[in-house]
Amino acid sequence: MADLATEATEATAPVVDPTNWTCPAPLRDQPVVVMGHGGGGALSAELIEQVFAPAYGNPTLAALTDSAVLGLGGARLAFSTDSYVVRPLFFPGGSLGDLAVNGTVNDLAMSGARPAYLSTAFILEEGVELAVVERVAWAVGAAAEAAGVIVATGDTKVVESGHGDGVYVTTAGVGLVPDGVDIRPQRARPGDAVIVSGPIGLHGVAIMSVREGLEFGVEITSDTAPLADLVAEMLAVTKDVHVLRDPTRGGLGASLNEIARASGTGVRLSERAVPVPDEVANACGFLGLDPLYVANEGRLVAFVPPEHADAVLAAMRAHPQGAGAARIGECVAEHPGMVVVSTGLGGTRVVDLPLGEQLPRIC
Repeated sequence: MADLATEATEATAPVVDPTNWTCPAPLRDQPVVVMGHGGGGALSAELIEQVFAPAYGNPTLAALTDSAVLGLGGARLAFSTDSYVVRPLFFPGGSLGDLAVNGTVNDLAMSGARPAYLSTAFILEEGVELAVVERVAWAVGAAAEAAGVIVATGDTKVVESGHGDGVYVTTAGVGLVPDGVDIRPQRARPGDAVIVSGPIGLHGVAIMSVREGLEFGVEITSDTAPLADLVAEMLAVTKDVHVLRDPTRGGLGASLNEIARASGTGVRLSERAVPVPDEVANACGFLGLDPLYVANEGRLVAFVPPEHADAVLAAMRAHPQGAGAARIGECVAEHPGMVVVSTGLGGTRVVDLPLGEQLPRIC
């Protein structure tokens, strides 16, 4: 009887198909696109290096910076483009429209440029309410005005119902780079002070809390904001800022790894110096996330020569978008291409480049 029961159980057991499983750290030999390819981590880098860079191959693209710096008609232009697929469209502190403007404005600013003009392209799903589209469009207009840029051109396409997710927006932007400014990850040097402009992790946790219906006792709002004015204040102190990066997808950890690898230097952080708000730390602790990998949309990380670090930090703290700025570490000659953090317990841990994204579709 026991044998018969065993046979019956085996006959009715569901067939487990591992190919339908999902994992926050997907396999790296996937023959198809996985969510991790859009996460800003190692899979994103591999997609660029193995698919797009060989197809487009040219010296301008090879720098792989947030925005390309181009010589045109005697001027130096920064040029950048980005797509925005955040879900939900509206969240505490911002919306898809805010991200579409601020994200591209900030990519331009990370080259030291003064952003001037944007384009917008809307991909709309059949059936989305026009009131939603209008709300996003007005958010774009308001964010552009706040950032001091002009939306000069655009495009609209519509896809069939079920082939989109309401509204997607792509923006491109151009700006002027001042003479004497050369900001790129390859310029990081041992001795540089590493400075972050404010508390990290707010945007990613804000998106997650709304998307998943989680409550953490207080409302967490996104930090989305334009950073060009803050960068201008920094450059007014010295044009010799070596590196700027806005740590969006993949968070601060991914940005620092990209800088370390591009420059062939190491980065050493002090865990206690990194400004992590209590609500972000609590949410990450509850969910098993590392705040260093949580996305930001209104923060920058700077590598500044040590002789200018104090003055630049003071200028940042005098600006609303840099009021919470902190010196969190330094660029070192040791362990080139790696980021390490000194923990509060006196140990050291490696902050590796994340494989995918802890929180997909946050921008």
